[in-house]
Amino acid sequence: MAKKVFVVDTNVVLNDIQNIYRLSEEGENIIVLPETVLIELEDKKKELGEIGYQAREFARLLARAKVKAADHNNGYKIAKIFIDELMIHIISKDRYETDIDMTHIAESNDKRIIEIAGVAQKYYKGLKTIFVSLDVYARTFAILKNIKTETLHDDKEDIPEFEFIKKITLESMHVKYLDLAPIREFDENYQLNNFCYIFEMEDGHTYYGIIHNGQINLIGEQEFKGLKVKPVNVEQKFYMKAILSNDYDIVVVDAKAGTGKTLLAFTCAMKLIDKKHYDKIIYVRNSIESLDKGADVGYLAGNDEKFRVYNMALNDTLEHIAKKLLKRSESKENINAVENKILELIGKYRIEKLWPGEARGRTLSDAIVILDEWQNSSEKTTQLILSRLDNTCTAIVIGSNRQIDNFYLNKYNNGLTSLLKEAKIEHNEIKMFAIELQKAVRGKYAEFSEKVFEK
Repeated sequence: MAKKVFVVDTNVVLNDIQNIYRLSEEGENIIVLPETVLIELEDKKKELGEIGYQAREFARLLARAKVKAADHNNGYKIAKIFIDELMIHIISKDRYETDIDMTHIAESNDKRIIEIAGVAQKYYKGLKTIFVSLDVYARTFAILKNIKTETLHDDKEDIPEFEFIKKITLESMHVKYLDLAPIREFDENYQLNNFCYIFEMEDGHTYYGIIHNGQINLIGEQEFKGLKVKPVNVEQKFYMKAILSNDYDIVVVDAKAGTGKTLLAFTCAMKLIDKKHYDKIIYVRNSIESLDKGADVGYLAGNDEKFRVYNMALNDTLEHIAKKLLKRSESKENINAVENKILELIGKYRIEKLWPGEARGRTLSDAIVILDEWQNSSEKTTQLILSRLDNTCTAIVIGSNRQIDNFYLNKYNNGLTSLLKEAKIEHNEIKMFAIELQKAVRGKYAEFSEKVFEK
């Protein structure tokens, strides 16, 4: 006999289809899907971003279902199906108390879903029935109907404290022993997430290093010579050193707006290609706006108009690099020179744009894969992209948990956060590096907005 009955809202599925499996607890619990949820998911299948991807994943899941029984009662129907270990019951009503108001359709749908939760509460008498939704308004409607509610488990305790950059003071004599030395010789409290160190010497000198395989890798004075864009603060030095060292399989960065995270990633990626470590750069951007508006057109390398309209963030990054490569007067007076230089960069570094939905069935090789705006990606999409990479690739995962545009995700359950949490754990198969960039370098507006709006 089942332990619990979970009536699932649409946003729970669109957050991540794996939520159904988690709530099921290997078939211990019954998952109830209101008819309205199926209708909403069917409609979302047409979208081409993260949301559409999750809706299509659910459709694939449903296609494998086996119908066990159908229960017709007075006023409602229940279809009982099995998928793998999942027990899913789909409930519909003959007549709903709520009329569909086209001007407030979302609210009307919420109320219809709550009606089904009420039906489930009566039908599964003796079992604990719980309505699960990410939407506080829907949960409020349920509470008013005396229905127990839950949201997904997203407590702050699920995000550990990170200390990516650590500062310690040493005697000056130790400086000559630092490079390539085991970090535990100098910091007995070293933790796996202490990827970066600031070594302050008693004589006033300061040295910087990143940790790889438990050893200190000092950052030298000539480390960034010849780069198209150079670091302007310590955080950027750590970040760029980690990529340029080519010692890590996954570099994860959570960064405030204006910290240069994407620009620096491209700068380092180009340097590694110049050194023949990789053949190309693959840029995966998961922004809700960019995906939904641009995925239907796609990206053709060398097509400047599509490149400019649908990939503005990538274009801005390459434009900045192009201007650095051109003489100042040339970039100011001749816009064609800048555009030609961008096209030259695309060709030279074989820059490709990949929508997450296009990754299925592909294998990515000999590439630096930059996953941008990853706070808007679910764990499932993160798994999809990373599973496409073979051993000749490296991944740079970029995002900001302060700028989440995906209604179905929050800072506790998105792909970026999931990878940040994994950075505290040692993985035998993967070498990870993680850092948080907090210093805005874009200019006075970024600094002002941060000061005013992030109090």
